[in-house]
Amino acid sequence: MLGCFNNTMPSKEVLEIWRNTDAVCFDVDSTVCLDEGIDELAEFCGAGKAVAEWTARAMGGSVPFEEALAARLSLFKPSLSQVEDFLQKRPPRISPGIDDLVKKLKAKNTNVYLISGGFRQMINPVASVLGIPPENIFANQLLFGDSGDFLGFDTNEPTSRSGGKATAVEKIKKAHGYKAMIMIGDGATDLEARKPGGADLFICYAGVQHREAVAAKADWLVFDFKDLLSSLS
Repeated sequence: MLGCFNNTMPSKEVLEIWRNTDAVCFDVDSTVCLDEGIDELAEFCGAGKAVAEWTARAMGGSVPFEEALAARLSLFKPSLSQVEDFLQKRPPRISPGIDDLVKKLKAKNTNVYLISGGFRQMINPVASVLGIPPENIFANQLLFGDSGDFLGFDTNEPTSRSGGKATAVEKIKKAHGYKAMIMIGDGATDLEARKPGGADLFICYAGVQHREAVAAKADWLVFDFKDLLSSLS
C-alpha cells in the first residue's frame, strides 16, 4: 500500500522544522478525533448516510467547502437540544497517542492550535481534554434561535469556507510572529494551509482516513502519532 509513497520517512529538513517549530495546528475530525463530527451528529439525527457522502466529496477537494457544509446541515438541521443530547450520549473519541503528543509539544513550549471545519460546540470538549485554551480554537459556530431551533452557521468564521484553514494559519502566524508553523491533518483543506505565509510543513496523518491524493503531497506521511512523538526527542 505504501509502495507509491516516498514521504513516510522525513527528510532532515522536515525533521529540523518539526523539532523546532513555534506552533503546531491540528485538524480535529479524523485527526485529533477518530470520527467526523458532523457525520456522527447527522447519524444521531437520522441523516447519516446522505451527510457522509457529502463529507467524502468535501474532504476529497471536489466540492467547495462552504457548499458542502451548508448542504450537509440542510439535510438534518440540528437543534440545540439535539446537539446537547448528542454530546452527552456520544462523547468525542480521541485518537490514540494524541494526548501524549500534545503534552510533549506543550512541554517544549510549542503552541498547539485546533483548526477545524467542524463546530465549536463539539470541539470545546476535545480541547478541554487536551488542555488547549479556547483562544487556540479556530472552528465553525452553529447558530440557534431563542427556542433552540437551528438557524445555520456563522459565515464570518474563516473555517466556514474553502481556503479557511489557510487563512486561519496565516492569521495566527502573523499575530504571534511565529517563524515556523506546522499543519497536521488528513484532508484537502489541511493541505491548503501549506503555503507561503502559512504553514511551513504539512504532515498528513492517515491513521484514520488515508486520502491518497492528499497524502502524496504531504511533506511527511504518518499513520501513528507515536512516530511524531518519538521524533521530538
